[in-house]
Amino acid sequence: MVCFALASAAGGASVTGAMLLAARAVQGAAAALLVSSTKSLLVTIYTGSEERSRAIGVFTATLTAGGALGLVLRGVLTTTLGWRWCLYVNVAVSLVAIIGGPRVLPAVAGRREVRIDLASAVLASAGMAALVYGLGEAASAGWGSDAVAGSLAGAAVALAAFAIRQVGHRDRLLPLRVVADRNRGGALLAMIVNSLSTFGMLLILTYQLQTVMGYSALRTGLALIPFAIGAAVTAALIAPRLGNRIAPRWLITTGIVLSAVGLVPLIGLTPASRYFPLIFAATLVEGLGTGLGGPAILRTILGGVLPSDTGAASAAHSTAGQLGSSIGAALLSTFAATTTVAYLASHAGATTLTATDRGYAVAMAWGAGILLVTAVPVAFLVNARGPRRPRSLTR
Repeated sequence: MVCFALASAAGGASVTGAMLLAARAVQGAAAALLVSSTKSLLVTIYTGSEERSRAIGVFTATLTAGGALGLVLRGVLTTTLGWRWCLYVNVAVSLVAIIGGPRVLPAVAGRREVRIDLASAVLASAGMAALVYGLGEAASAGWGSDAVAGSLAGAAVALAAFAIRQVGHRDRLLPLRVVADRNRGGALLAMIVNSLSTFGMLLILTYQLQTVMGYSALRTGLALIPFAIGAAVTAALIAPRLGNRIAPRWLITTGIVLSAVGLVPLIGLTPASRYFPLIFAATLVEGLGTGLGGPAILRTILGGVLPSDTGAASAAHSTAGQLGSSIGAALLSTFAATTTVAYLASHAGATTLTATDRGYAVAMAWGAGILLVTAVPVAFLVNARGPRRPRSLTR
């Protein structure tokens, strides 16, 4: 939290683009340590099935609501004080956690005998960064350009080297048994595509509302509140109750399908579209899908893991979410930009606004399609049974 606060302050005070990027990188590293450690504490503190289910539901709801609240708050801060305060506000929030954390968090002992494999960390980070960069650059440079091809090839090499190192290295950063488990692998896949869809949707819809429909930054943030409410309420109140009765595979799959259904109405948005009922209903359904599947995904990833692998499983969940959101932002933006250019080239007299609107529609369609296609393998991979009801003493 201290590193996150300092990086936020440095980002807000940035005077060059390089300084801002460096501050954001430190922010990301600090947030990764923070969130992964928090998930490990969930497993350590809450050992009972029902209490862990409730804790994970509250945790997921907090993450989702916090992210959506950030969208609204950024709109307010950008409109009133300027973009720098979107970073400065993190300092105040961090101070609350820095002061209060030591007073309420349990003193769980670390495992000093575990060594961190920095080479594996560098390979994994470089591979994922190259992958996201390549997908993002395809919008302007083209899929066949040297920059995109080189970046994607470099990503494949780095990630392959990372996987090989996890097999032969003694101090594995990510033991393959963590991701090779059928249930956990399916849940990680669901986490990637769910984050891809959710954050890709939020980004594309933000562009749509501001550049095509003329919304201000504040109005755009307020327009996304139904997503935050739907996700938070479902994750905190509905998902934990259903998790005690329904197998995780059905909660996760249903969440993915609901998220896809939420994207479908957004395909038909035009500059003249009204917020009610189309955008309101779409964001609400998207939030319901995210809130329903999120806790079940986290429970499946952390469930049945060895105590020594808790940190690795928590980090894998965080990485899957960050990778999915980064790929979603880059890939859906690329689809939108490519479609816009192609539409202008093939439709003489078409306006930029019409072409841009068409590009956003295609991006939403891709997001929905990716979700629906992924729901099938996830339903087969996640085969963990739901909680068993106690047998009756009489027949």
